[in-house]
Amino acid sequence: MILKTVDAAKDQALIGEILDRNQLEFTEINQSVAHILSNVRRAKDQAVRKYTQEFDGVLLEDFLVSSDEIDEALNKIDPELKADLEKAKANIENYHRRQLRESYFIREADLILGQLIRPIEKVGIYVPGGSAAYPSTVLMNALPAKIAGVEEIVMVSPPNRQGKIKASILVAAAIAGVDRIFKVGGAQGIAALAYGTESIPKVDKITGPGNIYVSMAKKQLTGFVGIDLIAGPSEILIIADQGANPRYIAADLISQAEHDELAAAILVTDYPPLADQVRRELERQVKVLDRKEIIEKALNNYGAIVITTSLAEAVKVANEIAPEHLEILTEDPFAVYEQIKNAGAIFLGEYSPEPAGDYFAGTNHTLPTSSTARFSSPLSVDDFIKKTSLVYYSKEALSKAKSSIVRIAEEEGLTGHANSVKVRFEDGE
Repeated sequence: MILKTVDAAKDQALIGEILDRNQLEFTEINQSVAHILSNVRRAKDQAVRKYTQEFDGVLLEDFLVSSDEIDEALNKIDPELKADLEKAKANIENYHRRQLRESYFIREADLILGQLIRPIEKVGIYVPGGSAAYPSTVLMNALPAKIAGVEEIVMVSPPNRQGKIKASILVAAAIAGVDRIFKVGGAQGIAALAYGTESIPKVDKITGPGNIYVSMAKKQLTGFVGIDLIAGPSEILIIADQGANPRYIAADLISQAEHDELAAAILVTDYPPLADQVRRELERQVKVLDRKEIIEKALNNYGAIVITTSLAEAVKVANEIAPEHLEILTEDPFAVYEQIKNAGAIFLGEYSPEPAGDYFAGTNHTLPTSSTARFSSPLSVDDFIKKTSLVYYSKEALSKAKSSIVRIAEEEGLTGHANSVKVRFEDGE
């Protein structure tokens, strides 16, 4: 396993290669996705059924998960795991309830301005299946939607070859209050939610992660249906100083590298000896892990140890990369985090590993990737609301503003706009 050492001052191009890993050419995949979207829009359930048989190896007459299947999952699941999911739910709700906002109004003598906050009516959640079947994803998407007041939450997730969805996924959906669950995955699942079929309802917005086909489907449908974000491969950046524990650093780099061969795991340190210490720990820890091959490929291709001359330079590197997950393992992480401008989520100190946020702390684990934390935010209650402006002018208020509105409209050459105001004050009105 080779983890590249990068000099922060000299090797900017190598850092750029890591960041550009999601800009790979996906021409063939995009063409395939476009074909799937077109067929689902035209043939609806028939096309979804065909693709489910082709990609998931099962022919389904009915996509809807029955109440009996949910009951079976509730009876089958480990009671301790169910209790853990309930605890995670409470933490997620506690965190996200604080994001709720209210409509507001500005009232003056003869005018009212306001902003109306309304929940999105119908939301679709995509939850991956197979080896990447994550009950935490259900909670992270459905609970903020519920808190926002979404009327109906529809979930899709690919079935296994027995036509089933993993029990923990169904239990998480029941815990989170998902209204309907359908056994559909891939680009065809996204298309079904966007266009609607005979059995799967059309939704207003789709959230949730997936493979490259799911991401490209969401990207192609942007504008036709709302989406949360186009999540790229996972990534972690760790800022560490001389006192950091190399065992913890290695374990945390691995925690993201095991997601995907394109995952990026980067250590930034002002203490060069830490590089070899972490490499040795990586070699030792990877040997016993289930996803060893994926981890090694990710670390070989998109792992790096960036050496800086100071913590200030390490912070600068982190802000330039704008990582999805940022861990600060320094003597005083609270002093360092105040200098961070760009990150999806920040984890402070050696006992706040990234998986705490993924599963339990309550913060959302759907985060901006590939440097988009420069302008994007984690999934939140805000993603499930819409804002509407409200304007009321009395005749007196419009009269006071009339000349200004007309003047600006005429400056822009929009005389129809100007006339819309003028006509209300013509003689005889």
